[in-house]
Amino acid sequence: MRIDVVSIFPEYLAPLELSLIGKARQDGLLDLKVHDLRSFTTDRHRTVDDTPYGGGAGMVMKPEPWAEALAAVGGDAAARPVLIVPSPAGERFTQAMAYELAEAPQLVFACGRYEGIDERVLEWAAGHFDVRPVSLGDYVLNGGEVAVLAMVEAVGRLLPGVVGNPESLVEESHSDGLLEYPVYTKPSSWRGRDIPEVLLSGNHAKIARFRRDEQLRRTADRRPDLIERLAPESLDKADRALLDELGYDVADGGPRRRAEA
Repeated sequence: MRIDVVSIFPEYLAPLELSLIGKARQDGLLDLKVHDLRSFTTDRHRTVDDTPYGGGAGMVMKPEPWAEALAAVGGDAAARPVLIVPSPAGERFTQAMAYELAEAPQLVFACGRYEGIDERVLEWAAGHFDVRPVSLGDYVLNGGEVAVLAMVEAVGRLLPGVVGNPESLVEESHSDGLLEYPVYTKPSSWRGRDIPEVLLSGNHAKIARFRRDEQLRRTADRRPDLIERLAPESLDKADRALLDELGYDVADGGPRRRAEA
């Protein structure tokens, strides 16, 4: 996969040289380049922003440097790279989106700053890219770099060969719509706290059931919205019994929290 990141603070992306993503770059599994937007300006001050039309606080990023930068990194126009613009006004980034983006041959990230990028850039880019404004969550950051670090890691680790044990990707939070079960390691007893006995039983079926139950309990406690998104056909008899215990009715439309009396 090829990934290009455009930013006025390319040094902000230095962590992408570390850990698994850095190793994937070294091993040739990931072709990742960071570009300085100011390199695509034409004035001696390397200006990338100006005051907003219509008034208001802050500055807006100028369209021409962005058009020049995106044209330079866009690669083969016929391949239509995916242009991801981190924005609090974008669609929510999810694990499902990470899997989807991991299938793309090229991703381009446009790190906005100030009040954002002139909207005409996205309109122009739609003729050359699949444009996707994306939000990490319902909050505002100073720029897109933090979001790009998170998204590149989430997508990059899904590429073949990046994670040493591919099976570890299957049991992670959100991979099956639930949060991950709690995990433990040696020693089995630590500061007066013992691990659940079932994990020492050697009974793989019971361990699998325990972990599934813990997923459901944790998700119901921390992210009940995810419980209500579960497809009823994904729930077996034991799942349904536990959800009933946790206060959910499971019908054709999926689990729904019972109203408290």
